[in-house]
Amino acid sequence: MSFFLNGIHVPHRKNTEKTPAVYMTPPQTVMLPMSMHIGAPAKPIVKVGDPVKVGTRIAEAVGAVSSPIFSSVSGKVTKISDMLLSNGNTVPAVTIQSDGEMTADETLRPPVIRSAEDLIEAIRESGVVGLGGAGFPTYVKFKVDLSRIEHLIINGAECEPYITSDSVTMAERADDMEYAITSMQAHFGIKHIVIGIEKNKKRAIASMQALAERVPGVEVKVLPSVYPQGGEKVLVYHTVRRVIPAEKLPIDVGCIVCNCTTVAAIGSFLKTGMPLVKKCVTVDGACVKEPKNVIVPLGTPISDIFEFCGGLTETPEKVLYGGPMMGVAIPDLQAPVLKNTNAVLALSAKEARLPQTTACIRCGACTNNCPFGLAPASIAAAYQKKDAARLEKLQIQTCMECGCCSFNCPANRPLVQTNKLAKAFLKEEKTKEASKNG
Repeated sequence: MSFFLNGIHVPHRKNTEKTPAVYMTPPQTVMLPMSMHIGAPAKPIVKVGDPVKVGTRIAEAVGAVSSPIFSSVSGKVTKISDMLLSNGNTVPAVTIQSDGEMTADETLRPPVIRSAEDLIEAIRESGVVGLGGAGFPTYVKFKVDLSRIEHLIINGAECEPYITSDSVTMAERADDMEYAITSMQAHFGIKHIVIGIEKNKKRAIASMQALAERVPGVEVKVLPSVYPQGGEKVLVYHTVRRVIPAEKLPIDVGCIVCNCTTVAAIGSFLKTGMPLVKKCVTVDGACVKEPKNVIVPLGTPISDIFEFCGGLTETPEKVLYGGPMMGVAIPDLQAPVLKNTNAVLALSAKEARLPQTTACIRCGACTNNCPFGLAPASIAAAYQKKDAARLEKLQIQTCMECGCCSFNCPANRPLVQTNKLAKAFLKEEKTKEASKNG
């Protein structure tokens, strides 16, 4: 597996990069799905009619990979019903009617940390997951032999167009990040922490460099402004020059990667005891009247956020969770802000219009621009033939779905979409094979 050093250049469109985060007026209701993370859905522990406050636990983590969920407003539980997520899964969701007071749960206390085990349990209890979009429960990353961790890499690359919520977090919440970093140094024994930031984020770089001057063992790595700089394997290579082999994890090369907003959320919980109940979200796109970074309670309907940003100038052609390269379309403006929602984009017809697809011209642009040197055109051919063995040989499971192949294809072929289908097909075929073999 090979890596490129230069990446691709996508339009930045960082319209909100100089916009400080602002708190949104509390919504009338929030809807909190039990699956806002990778792993098993959380299990509701409240019932209709129960009073709750900000930070009240409403769902327990279930199994080895899961995350608890907490009320983001004070008020009363009004409904527990199934909800269809953007990924097509249906999960229970807890709806809470807000009383408008945002009263904090008086039982919340900062955790007492005396050991690495205490810190891992605190991260679990915080409800923090990968807040850059991945949604993987953060505590699970640290349930390893801690002596294997040579580098903690904090991902502040934020390479997608439009999104600036991570940059704002680094610029405005350095104190929370510092608290988490020093706690990890003390209890996990991590000696080298590197914060990777693209060079176009001046405010964030200045803030993190000041942090590095205060905290020994912290380094700020200023990276080229290219996409997909924030991809986990790409970031590890560009910060510490370690190559993560196919189907391996960062810990296999001595690294742990955490998003910068994830680190800030952990620091906030360690200081205050308030779990993850709110999120900074970039609100942008041609249809948004007043693009800005907004701090919103989890579960807030997207329609309420647009209203807070001055409303929509026209009916969007498409609304996305996340950025235009890896974001997911939202089917309904009543869809809520999730733990891993870093942006909501309302795109006009001009922005969202798909170009006409033509025949492959065998130019190789897809392979030349793939971070891992994959061959998307060959993958598409193998998928069309439903050739699982060929797909495995082509290392389809290595694809991180960044979209560089589609972005650079002169024939406008839906290569990344085909890669996603091919990955799902291969996984299904492997499952069938495993069940046949008992």
